[in-house]
Amino acid sequence: MGIKKFAAALAFSASILTAGIASATDLEVTHWWTSGGEAAAVAEFAKAVDASGDKWVDGAIAGSGDVARPIIISRILGGNPMGATQLNPGKDADDLIKAGLLEDITDVATAGDWAHILRPASQLASCTVDGKVYCVPVNLHSAQWMWTNRKVFEDAGIAPPKNWGELVAAAPALQAKGVQPLSLAQGWPVGLLANDVLVALAGVDNFVKVYKDRDLAIAAGPEFTKVFDALAAVRQFVPADKMVPQWNEAVGLVIQGKAAANIMGDWAGGEFAVA
Repeated sequence: MGIKKFAAALAFSASILTAGIASATDLEVTHWWTSGGEAAAVAEFAKAVDASGDKWVDGAIAGSGDVARPIIISRILGGNPMGATQLNPGKDADDLIKAGLLEDITDVATAGDWAHILRPASQLASCTVDGKVYCVPVNLHSAQWMWTNRKVFEDAGIAPPKNWGELVAAAPALQAKGVQPLSLAQGWPVGLLANDVLVALAGVDNFVKVYKDRDLAIAAGPEFTKVFDALAAVRQFVPADKMVPQWNEAVGLVIQGKAAANIMGDWAGGEFAVA
C-alpha cells in the first residue's frame, strides 16, 4: 500500500492510527492488545469497522508496546505502512507528525463534535498539534489498583486486604496455605508496582515533589525509606523464579487462585470479565 500519510488515533494510554481512505478497503490494523480482555476490546473495534463497509485485517503484535512500537514505526518509516495502528501519545507520534507521516483529521473531529464529547479535555489535547487533530483517543486508564482473589483470603481465614500493609501482614498465612501472596510479571509491571507502592506509602504530594520537582531531600528521607523497605519485602513474596513473562499471566494467577493479589492497572478488569 503506497499511502504515506496517516491519521493517528492516540489515547491517553493507547492509540490507533488510521489512513485516510475514501472507499471501502481491507484495513490492516496493528496493535499489541493480545491478552484475553484486550482481544475482546479489539473485537469491538473490528465489528465497528466491518459494519462501516471496510474490512478489519487484524495485525496483532505479541508482547508489550515496547515490542510493538519499534516494529510499527519501522514499517511507517520504511514505506510499508499499515492502514491503522495503536500508539501511545508522546514523542513517537509527535515525531511522525513533524515528519508529515500522519494525516490531519481535524474535519473528522469537527464533524463528530469531539471537543464537546471527549473528557477530560486533555484527551483531545494529546491528539492536537498546532490546532490540528491527528489522532483518535480510544481509552483512558488508571494504574493504581490492587486486584485480589477474595476466596483465597477467606479460605485462609483472612479478610481481603484494603491496602499494602494489610497484604504484607497476610503474606505469612497465605504462604502457609501454599498461596503466593503477590504475583508479578517481568519488565514494565515491576516499575508500575514500584510507583504504586510509592504513592501508597509516601503519598501523592511526595510523589509529585520527587518526580516532578526533583526534590532530593524527600527522596533521601524517611518517607522514601519506607517505600524501599516495602519493595525489598516483595522479594519474599515473589522470588525471581516465580515471576511470569506477561502482565496478563500474573493477573491469571490471581484469577486461578494460585496468587492472592496483583498490582495492575484497571485494564486487568478485562481479564476478570473474560474469565
